[in-house]
Amino acid sequence: MQIKNHRLRKDQNDSIRFEATINKRTSILDQKFLVIHYTAGASLNSTVAWFKNPSAQASAHIVIGRDGEVVQMVPFNQIAWHAGRSSWNGINGLNNHSIGIELDNGGRLKGGPGMWFTWFNVLIDDQEVLEETHRNEILQGAWHKFPKAQIDALIEVAIAIVRKYNIKEVLGHDDIAPHRKSDPGPAFPMASFRSKVLGRADSTSMILQTAADLNIRYGPGAEYDRLPESPLPKDTRVDVLSSQASWRFVDVLDPVNMVAGLQGWVHGNYLVEV
Repeated sequence: MQIKNHRLRKDQNDSIRFEATINKRTSILDQKFLVIHYTAGASLNSTVAWFKNPSAQASAHIVIGRDGEVVQMVPFNQIAWHAGRSSWNGINGLNNHSIGIELDNGGRLKGGPGMWFTWFNVLIDDQEVLEETHRNEILQGAWHKFPKAQIDALIEVAIAIVRKYNIKEVLGHDDIAPHRKSDPGPAFPMASFRSKVLGRADSTSMILQTAADLNIRYGPGAEYDRLPESPLPKDTRVDVLSSQASWRFVDVLDPVNMVAGLQGWVHGNYLVEV
């Protein structure tokens, strides 16, 4: 993948499908972050049609189908309306600072084994369902899985964006609006995705453990709120994904208070080798 004039291309001679939307602003202030979403919609084309509708008041730079088809809707130098009320590391209004990618996915499901349904009542096969507790929630939920073709396409697109705009952080909508949004959710492989996109091979994963009970926060500093599951018990294993000064953004490898898949910021002085 290549980017030319803020438009994604397969190569020099082959453009990505572009479907322009008026749901945008004409300039982006600073491409600091890449934010991943799921659509909770019926299909790639239905999402594209909705984002082109002025009534939606929403859009994304990129939408990726379950078969890996990629559609661009907003140039990367313009503001798409994907983040809403959001904040990260003291920055508010992530629309102004991020590129948004939407993945065609049914999202949170209802029902039970053999009878899983999307909110719009499409039946989902059990093999496409993950039963897991969202790291920002208490009760277990059911989530629509992301197919390999879609993840492979996403990785290719994300690497091109990260390299072009020197992006340092990849986030989920549930990172920047944790009390409001649940996407991309537990079925999305965020830890391995970050590793591939930000250029850290899985084999270089930095597994450490807490040296004492350790608060885990929404941002890199004591001024940020603690996650509800805080503190992490002593000897909790974590995978360090990125750093900012003395703080470490970690993927928590052990369940905490019966919640799996926590991610957040901890102080690096209280992490030791396993």
